[in-house]
Amino acid sequence: MDIIDWIQDWFANNCDGTWEKNEIIQITNIDNPGWEVEIDISKTSISNLEVKWILNENRKQDWYGVKIENQKFTAAGDIKKLPFLLNLFRDMIEKVEHQ
Repeated sequence: MDIIDWIQDWFANNCDGTWEKNEIIQITNIDNPGWEVEIDISKTSISNLEVKWILNENRKQDWYGVKIENQKFTAAGDIKKLPFLLNLFRDMIEKVEHQ
């Protein structure tokens, strides 16, 4: 399943009548240039997980970072990393749910 289909299914499966009325998934561009993804995880299996900012930088145009705090998954990366950032989120959810 491609990442867009997976995100749509994940979102639909977590809708409870209230949660989805907030800004749950935000994808914005940043000035590096690159992408930032923020996802509200307050109603998910990883809601209590905390991860300090981790930066993986191979070179100026090949980098990403991720953190989880205050029940929010945040990832950022270079201009080619949008699918990768969304897949980071999917990997975290699937690892926790399949333990």
